Amino acid sequence: MAGGSGTLHGRVAFITGAARGQGRAHTVRLAREGADIIALDICAPVSDTITYPAATVEDLAETVRAVEAEGRKVLARKVDIRDDEALRQLVADGVEQFGRLDILVANAGVLGWGRLWELTDEQWDTVIGVNLTGTWRTLRAVVPAMIAAGNGGSIVVVSSAAGVKATPGNGHYSAAKYGLVGLTNTLALELGEFGIRVNSIHPYSVDTPMIETDALIQLLAKHPGYAHSFPPMPLQPKGFMTPEEVSDVVVWLAGDGSATLSGAQIPVDKGVLKY
Repeated sequence: MAGGSGTLHGRVAFITGAARGQGRAHTVRLAREGADIIALDICAPVSDTITYPAATVEDLAETVRAVEAEGRKVLARKVDIRDDEALRQLVADGVEQFGRLDILVANAGVLGWGRLWELTDEQWDTVIGVNLTGTWRTLRAVVPAMIAAGNGGSIVVVSSAAGVKATPGNGHYSAAKYGLVGLTNTLALELGEFGIRVNSIHPYSVDTPMIETDALIQLLAKHPGYAHSFPPMPLQPKGFMTPEEVSDVVVWLAGDGSATLSGAQIPVDKGVLKY
């Protein structure tokens, strides 16, 4: 194990959707700060209604290599967050291996497109099932282990700008991400007595495979009146945010520097939601 200089040395973090994008960035950043890692990803297509390429087993293996390069231990597994049994088994195996659980980053999610009344049952069930119900299942599996560890801790729920500002064409996604705010705030009240903090973050325009520029362009071509509902990122050389920029916020919320925050919604948007 690496030396204990990181702000999270000695702690154990559980991250969902860890194979790539934000999930990988959060995982590696937490490891860099000294946390050992329990990580999962479905590593397969969730549904034919999700049109961007899915993460792969090779992607998750690359995350493992990146964590180990930081000198930390990692238990990673191919798990669907809609699968209760697999979730609970990973939590149990992780606690057995590492002896504790201090941090949860509930990051796994999917994005689809379509006007509300034109969505199919599969489109609705997939996005709600992964983003909202899957996150609830993750919380249900992880929270008892955090309580039992008796060390307090921090839960970071990855919502979206769409969880504080609705946008047309992805109402099922927005409904799920607004729902995560309700889960966050309720859990913050329920877990206060155990010293466990719960906050949500709300990123906007992060450069990951989920950002389907072509799909958005097609939506706006059909419905140009929707354009005003998608605020542009502030003009800057870098354009979209990187996953690593979001990870800076995640690692702060995971650590002691944010000890006074619980039940907070943190916009990670470079001010764009003020436009």
